[in-house]
Amino acid sequence: MNIQRSSPINISRYGRSRHKAHDFEELSCLRTTESNQSFSPNLGSPSPPETPDSSHCISCIGNYLLLEPIEGDHVFRATHLHSGEELVCKVFDISRYQESLAAYFVLGTHENINQIVEILLGDTRAYVFFERSHGDMHSFVRTCKKLREEEAARLFHQIASAVAHCHDNGLVLRDLKLRKFVFKNEDRSLVKLESLEDTYLLEGGDDSLSDKHGCPAYVSPEILNANGSYSGKAADVWSLGVMLYTILVGRYPFHDVEPSSLFSKIRRGQFSIPETLTPKARCLIRSILRREPAERLTSREILDHPWFSASGGSAAAVGHGRGERELDQMVPEANMEEELEQFFS
Repeated sequence: MNIQRSSPINISRYGRSRHKAHDFEELSCLRTTESNQSFSPNLGSPSPPETPDSSHCISCIGNYLLLEPIEGDHVFRATHLHSGEELVCKVFDISRYQESLAAYFVLGTHENINQIVEILLGDTRAYVFFERSHGDMHSFVRTCKKLREEEAARLFHQIASAVAHCHDNGLVLRDLKLRKFVFKNEDRSLVKLESLEDTYLLEGGDDSLSDKHGCPAYVSPEILNANGSYSGKAADVWSLGVMLYTILVGRYPFHDVEPSSLFSKIRRGQFSIPETLTPKARCLIRSILRREPAERLTSREILDHPWFSASGGSAAAVGHGRGERELDQMVPEANMEEELEQFFS
């Protein structure tokens, strides 16, 4: 990673704060242009301000304004003071930010993976700026009910491309789901993987994992069955299959309000595919959602499937009719989005 340092940058707070005076801190400005190098910047001594309070203050951090929180107390909407560009700022503890962002530094750039725009380092916190997004795939599919095959192929190819790039570079994503993919543009034609912070960095070529990490609706049978290890990449591919099915059909392939019943259905690996989908679409789904991990396509092989290049792929897909509003025909607002680990603790 090529790192350039700038002169010290001030952090100021505006609005009602717990401190009467503005807090100031010397920061080193790190602009990331390439990846593949580690870094250990020399930081100043003053302490940074507290994480901005969502209702009482706005913080000016270098050339950025941190506005309202987007997620918890560590992800904020931000805007550049000079250009007006809107971004997202994630705040990390300074002692853990390199570990949290390690996948970004290893992976390098990819058009369908969210990239770090800039990092501002303080004495106790790291402020990491990303490009903004325009909604997530889960909400989009829930609104549309399902997508026509032509649109689904265009978006899913981008999703699979991001996953394949991660796998090729020794990253297992573990918690793949539609909500993790967000739109890069307002017309929602381009998607990107929003975060790499939950990924697992492999050592060597062995992708064996043993933890039960992920979302129940997307979890693979071998994770539910295994007492030992399983292939992390193959489990990611299964999650891709769940995403593809959901995009095309408008519901999860395995769904139940009771976790135990849901897991039983996943273990059996039995699901139905509507005949309204084209043969090539059905073929791709069945080539991914195979109960045996070794029989599944790899993420790279998915990209070569003829479904993507088939002409008239949307002809057999039914539109977004209002007659499909039954519960089992919709992508739930939050169906089994809890962490899998709680069911095995």
